[in-house]
Amino acid sequence: MIETAPVIEINIEPKILEKKHSTRFGRLLRILGPGLITGAADDDPSGIATYSQTGAQFGFGQLWTALYQLPLIIAVQEACARIGVVTGKGLAGVVKEHYSKRLLTAVVILVVIANTINIGADIGAIASASQLVFDLPFALYAILSAILVVALEILISYKNYVKFLKFLTLSLLAYPVTALIVHEPWKQIFAATLIPHMEFNFAFFFIVVGVFGTTITPYMFFWQASGEVEEEIANHHLAQKGGTPHGIKKFLKQVRLDTTIGMVAAEIAQWFIIITTATILFSHGITNITSAADAAKALEPLVRSFPNSGQLAKDIFAVGIIGLGLLAIPVLAASTAYAMSEAFGWREGLYRKFRKARGFYGVIIVATFIGLLMNFVGINPIKALVFAAVFNGVTAVPLLFLINRINANEAILGKYKGGALSQTVIWITFAIMSFGALGLFYTLLA
Repeated sequence: MIETAPVIEINIEPKILEKKHSTRFGRLLRILGPGLITGAADDDPSGIATYSQTGAQFGFGQLWTALYQLPLIIAVQEACARIGVVTGKGLAGVVKEHYSKRLLTAVVILVVIANTINIGADIGAIASASQLVFDLPFALYAILSAILVVALEILISYKNYVKFLKFLTLSLLAYPVTALIVHEPWKQIFAATLIPHMEFNFAFFFIVVGVFGTTITPYMFFWQASGEVEEEIANHHLAQKGGTPHGIKKFLKQVRLDTTIGMVAAEIAQWFIIITTATILFSHGITNITSAADAAKALEPLVRSFPNSGQLAKDIFAVGIIGLGLLAIPVLAASTAYAMSEAFGWREGLYRKFRKARGFYGVIIVATFIGLLMNFVGINPIKALVFAAVFNGVTAVPLLFLINRINANEAILGKYKGGALSQTVIWITFAIMSFGALGLFYTLLA
């Protein structure tokens, strides 16, 4: 009789599954890059101030913008990313190669002015928010913020810089948490989200143009295209900027996923900011936000059970504004530097050392410090943020027209040109933002 050895069962399935899920999550984190950063930068201090102001001023009246902007912003940013991936150049580089010098000059001027105004407003927001935590002079905080941003952007890689700042942006979670612990009229909220509400007056058009302008904004167009080129270089799909990329098809799939996740996150944040400020501020008669302290009141229900809840709400708000400001200002300055460097043929890229791209980093320094100087002409920081958003909303209109012309151009993008859906959605975006800008000017004159 042959004695058989005992069968030993080894259950490896859970470990395999755990490793598989871990691998998938790690792959997703590697894929997330310029799109996620763009989405985070989209909710910069200008965005928070504008969304807070619309919630305070109009209640749920402009809540629909968060839903209907989503397909628009995904289409626009996907087109900008695809232009960068396929051509190996940023937007200004493509315009320089395929269009007139006059058009290139106009594009660069628009971007430089819009971005510089936004940089100035964001520096002011950081300084104003910092005063909520420690009451030191506004000028001191503004100067320190500008110096810190420039130093970090030059001395360390932006990817390492952003790894830390992404954690600060988690303070935006305070808005959805607040919305969920406060008694909300959810039926009214979902109705306002689905059914657009319009008012034909200057105040309404001013804010709605700002909402679109801080969401579908010029600096994101240029940052996304050039950021994807840097990503190609980092992943060895491209030897240098302006070269011929390879592995485009696979990389584009990753880019689309990255872009979609970033834009969805940005719009969810916008939706909850409007809900929270509408519920807490508008319903209690606070319809005009004039300071960071006013905006911070929207978070007081979150910490009401804690001692000194008013100060704690200010601290949470300040952390979000400071973190998002320190994230957005380098993106704004870099997108300005990309446009200028491509126009003048300078070496560029955040992957380069300062000594190898002096013109590129020089633009970052100058743009940041011109923005800093704007804070010493007596403009209210919160009003400056909303104005920057409105200016971006007007500036984006001609740039959207140009982007879709490039998007549809087979001579530039070959088989990767935008399809019928992509072109249609961007033309719709152009039409909506044109209508908003025209409505703004008409009601202003009327």
